[in-house]
Amino acid sequence: MRRELLFGVLLLILSVQISESVFSEVNGEKSGVFLTPKFVLGAGSVCNKYYHNVDFPRGHIALKDFNAEIVDESGNSVPLYETYIHHWVILRYYATKDIDTDEEKDSGKMIMVRNSGFCKNLGQYFGFGSETRRTMTRVPDPYGIEVGNPAEIPDGYEERWLINLHAIDLRGVEDQFGCTECKCDLYNVTKDEYGTPLRMGYTGGLKCCYDKTQCRVRQSFRSIKRGVYLKYTVKWVDWEETILPVKVYVFDVTYTAKRGSDSESPCKIEYDVEACDRTSAGRDTICVDNKKTSLVLPNGGYLIYGVAHQHSAGIGSALYGQDGRLICTSLPVYGDGNEAGNEDGNIVGMSTCYPQPGSVKISDGETLVLESNYSSIEKHTGVMGYFYILVADQPPKPSRRQIYV
Repeated sequence: MRRELLFGVLLLILSVQISESVFSEVNGEKSGVFLTPKFVLGAGSVCNKYYHNVDFPRGHIALKDFNAEIVDESGNSVPLYETYIHHWVILRYYATKDIDTDEEKDSGKMIMVRNSGFCKNLGQYFGFGSETRRTMTRVPDPYGIEVGNPAEIPDGYEERWLINLHAIDLRGVEDQFGCTECKCDLYNVTKDEYGTPLRMGYTGGLKCCYDKTQCRVRQSFRSIKRGVYLKYTVKWVDWEETILPVKVYVFDVTYTAKRGSDSESPCKIEYDVEACDRTSAGRDTICVDNKKTSLVLPNGGYLIYGVAHQHSAGIGSALYGQDGRLICTSLPVYGDGNEAGNEDGNIVGMSTCYPQPGSVKISDGETLVLESNYSSIEKHTGVMGYFYILVADQPPKPSRRQIYV
């Protein structure tokens, strides 16, 4: 009886610890560690949730960094081969002050505050997948992502944030890689989440691994449900005039809008990579699927940061200028171990671009070319080819040192 009581007290303490936000401040830069609501997964199950009005720094601030990972109820990092992060994204919106979180979802009283382009259905400010633990997101000084400006918030509204989290429990599944690629036969899915039959030839992707679907589990495996969280760490500073604001752009290699058309068109979000024919081309053939698209940036500026998002089998992405110059290359880092952040065979990080401030300029109206490369030795379904960049209107002013004679 006493042991059961002590165990209950311990669980209560852990639940309190895991639910509390943690704040700190160093040299004027503030940091907060937050958690989404708990979600419960069993072997092979899928969570694709939208968490409205999540905990987030308030006020007129400049965002400097954003990182996230899956943790268990004790706060331990959960490896990808147990809970795979298909993606998480965070979006900004305005909601009327008199409406609570549950009501705002269906009230129509939300105003989404998207990034600067290009896809209507990719409005996030930050977002990653399996690479989240080892991909840098730092916004270098003197730059920042400006949010919470009271002059931009409509009367009667307040700024809020929303997290979309898509996670797949891989414990005991028959085919881990197939589950992460959302292959429809493994999920026994023939209709999407809205009940619409899948189009002919659609064999894998987001339409087959929506919320509460189930990937096939080995018959001998005993499934145990457990609660997990998305833990996210935000760093920011109070806004001041010396900070240079940056625009957030999210490019998608499936983007197809032409010059003169709506530059904020819907993107396909995902695409398939067909296997190359090695029988006719020879076994020594290098099998690479190279997908490209062109995007016109109406208002240019100076590149501050760049990074790609790819799925497993990705071998890198690049952004080129109109004259063919290389603007940024982002390459995947594959894990080779068992610990969280180094899971064998998974993309656990993406390289980033941090050019010398003011050194890489994109002209107004310049046509950019986005390239996404995947290995095509085998077919892959539901892959992604995104590219995030931060662009500033102006370079930093040169520092002036007082010279004493």
